Amino acid sequence: MDMAKTYTPSEFEERIYREWEEKGYFTAKPDKNKLPYTIVMPPPNITGQLHMGHALNQTVQDALIRFKRMQGYACLWLPGVDHASIATEVKVVQKIKEEEGLTKEEVGREGFLQRAWDWKNKYGNRIEEQIRRLGSSCDWSRKAFTMDDRCSRAVKEVFVNLYEKGLIYQGNRIINWCPDCKTALSDAEVEYSEDASNFWHLRYAYEDGSGYLVVATTRPETYFGDTAVAVNPKDPRYKDIVGKNVILPLINKPIPVVADSYVDMEFGTGAVKITPAHDPNDFEVGLRHRLEMIRVMNDDGTMNEKCGEYQGMDRYDCRKKLVEDLKAAGALEKIEPHVHNVGHCYRCHSSVEPIVSKQWFVKMQPLATPAISVVKKKSLKFVPDRFSKIYYNWMENIKDWCISRQLWWGHRIPAYTCETCGEMTVSKEDITVCPKCGGTHIKQDDDVLDTWFSSALWPFSTLGFPEETEDLKYFYPTNVLVTAYDIIFFWVARMIFSGIEHMGHIPFKDVLIHGIVRDEQGRKMSKSLGNGIDPLEVISKYGADTLRFSLLNGIAAGGDTRVSEKKLEGCRNFMNKIWNASRFVMMNAEKVKLKDIADIKLSMADKWILQRLNETAKTVILNMNKYELGNACAKLYDFVWSDFCDWYIELTKPALYGDDNEKRVATCSVLVHVLRETLKLLHPFIPFVTEEIYQNLPKTKGTIMLQEYPKYVAKPALKKDAATMESVMDMIRGIRDLRARYNVVPSKKLSVFIVTDKKRAMENAKEYLIRLAGVGEVTYLASKEELTERTASMVTPLAELYISMGDLVDVEQERARITAEITRAEGEIARANGKLNNAGFMAKAPKNLVDAEKQKIEKYTELLEKLKASLLEL
Repeated sequence: MDMAKTYTPSEFEERIYREWEEKGYFTAKPDKNKLPYTIVMPPPNITGQLHMGHALNQTVQDALIRFKRMQGYACLWLPGVDHASIATEVKVVQKIKEEEGLTKEEVGREGFLQRAWDWKNKYGNRIEEQIRRLGSSCDWSRKAFTMDDRCSRAVKEVFVNLYEKGLIYQGNRIINWCPDCKTALSDAEVEYSEDASNFWHLRYAYEDGSGYLVVATTRPETYFGDTAVAVNPKDPRYKDIVGKNVILPLINKPIPVVADSYVDMEFGTGAVKITPAHDPNDFEVGLRHRLEMIRVMNDDGTMNEKCGEYQGMDRYDCRKKLVEDLKAAGALEKIEPHVHNVGHCYRCHSSVEPIVSKQWFVKMQPLATPAISVVKKKSLKFVPDRFSKIYYNWMENIKDWCISRQLWWGHRIPAYTCETCGEMTVSKEDITVCPKCGGTHIKQDDDVLDTWFSSALWPFSTLGFPEETEDLKYFYPTNVLVTAYDIIFFWVARMIFSGIEHMGHIPFKDVLIHGIVRDEQGRKMSKSLGNGIDPLEVISKYGADTLRFSLLNGIAAGGDTRVSEKKLEGCRNFMNKIWNASRFVMMNAEKVKLKDIADIKLSMADKWILQRLNETAKTVILNMNKYELGNACAKLYDFVWSDFCDWYIELTKPALYGDDNEKRVATCSVLVHVLRETLKLLHPFIPFVTEEIYQNLPKTKGTIMLQEYPKYVAKPALKKDAATMESVMDMIRGIRDLRARYNVVPSKKLSVFIVTDKKRAMENAKEYLIRLAGVGEVTYLASKEELTERTASMVTPLAELYISMGDLVDVEQERARITAEITRAEGEIARANGKLNNAGFMAKAPKNLVDAEKQKIEKYTELLEKLKASLLEL
């Protein structure tokens, strides 16, 4: 036996993974004789490092793919990474500034992209190596990158197809603009929070000199772009002013008062300044009333030339100065504190500015309708189903998707404009000659696509789309997408409508949602709390299997999971238990000529463990098929720790250490068989330790990961004998409880009287009672009436069992001890009642002392009942 004495994962995990990969065990092959099973890995960003969320996501996927691989499916788990436009561009810009003292504009687009690719090649594979350390069995030969040639071709194909169908268009619309990242954002990329600010009430004088109108705003700096004031047509306060003009203070510009039902009469003053170029609702009002759209901010959040003396000022500096000037001009009515919802960039967290901008959009309604339908029809299921509500809410209220980004790192929009005649051509191929005038001065659109545009194509772009490759035909649609709940609208929804639109089929059948990893107290892990756990440090300290099992054990679909040092140590103890039990089995079986299970005479204990193994396999398979990985792990934990280690190994010792060689061979054969099948059951969850032990088992060929997963086979005869063994185990537990209750020393053997009509089965069980319960003499009786002494009793389906009280305790001495304890308990109850019935005590004693006396009564009353029951038993 080559197994080390102690479980030291650092000695074998890296070696085993290297062997798996070198021998091509992860590589998928289309096989017409097998059913496909496909998972596409949610691609981590190239800027990312492995955190606990990644570790959970990876472990769930790997457990599923290993399980299905062992069940005989042709399994593909396709890995890859995402180019992460904004995040990567920020990193590269920062690197250029720190190392070269330059801006991205100074190095130019080509120079910047070269530096970005250099950065990607240096750091982009870092997370891939970290994923390997977890044991992820993905097909690295098919590794994809959202900007590789294959995915880039798919992006162009999809963009052009949608454009030609009229589903992609370019237009001036209100979009979310990040002044720090200097790019447009989709609605899904904006995070909202309640921010404390103010309501500034401004006076807009009527042009005819008849007074003034008060409007309230949270963004006074946008007033340079005001082109109207709106009131509700049903508001009686303002029915006579609709059609009048008011004058913008400071700049003396007249703007009309319009009536629009959008205005809430109960909010603020009921009069709203309309800035169509800087508010999505105002934009719609502007369209209805044909108002001018005046943009007053630059891309960097500074005020533009429309703002007079405020030009060049930061938006917030302008706000401060403008409010001071309005106050000085008598145009500021009052300031009210106000808390409101403010959008922030999901990357840099700066406040987003709604602005009118010429951008590219995807028309969403035609794409959303069939995507909603497939979920409602259950063709595609969310697990658990409650997450479909989030999906519906987003999809049913979806707006057109702004897909252009003012960045350089990403998929450049395949739109080409002839600088000679102005003709714009959208093409899958690069355009060098204008198809209209033949001009050669062609300029490609400067913008790149939203990162999620390419990610939306991931389930089929990675398989070769638009080519009809063998991989695409065989492995698409995929089976399950495993993801966290926070990107249902970012990514999941977009993959669904993209798959339906471009492949004519849903991209996956199930969406398995998992939660986040929390600390022991249930708090989200964060830098600010300092409660984060680094998965790579856990792997170095405890091993990958310990980390994986701690993440999975007890987890429920859609639910968060908790990880702590205590839980990690408990899972490490489980690995030790498996390791030590395996060493015990192999040391005893080392020189034994093992037999097939079918060729040996099985003992009662053998039949019991085989039945328990059978039932465990049934439950685990059922759990896995329902994505109940946490339940599967818990079931295996109980089987290994309790059934196999605590019970069966102990039950085998009489045969292992006895003189009957036939029994020893049979027992060793069952031990090795059960261990081998148990390792297979465990392998999807803890692949390294199961492989290392499996390779040390007798008669082992190949890797455990390609062995057939155990199946449930109904065996009524086995079940009947196992039930008998359960009764014997109940007897053993009962006797052990009695020994513990009466403090019987381990060396004392007990005399047992048995009444049973199953004497033959009881004879087979007798050795277990002797070995595991400290039974000495066994006497069979026809009925309990034959007993001539006091006994303790227990009843099981197999037999009635009676133990002489004289063996357990000196009856008279024990009676005296219990009587003294009863007297003491009654005294304590009386003393406590005396205090509680004392008016003086109750008037002066603090509440905690009164409660203590009440608790004392409860405690000693409960003890008294137990003591009286024990005395009656004697």
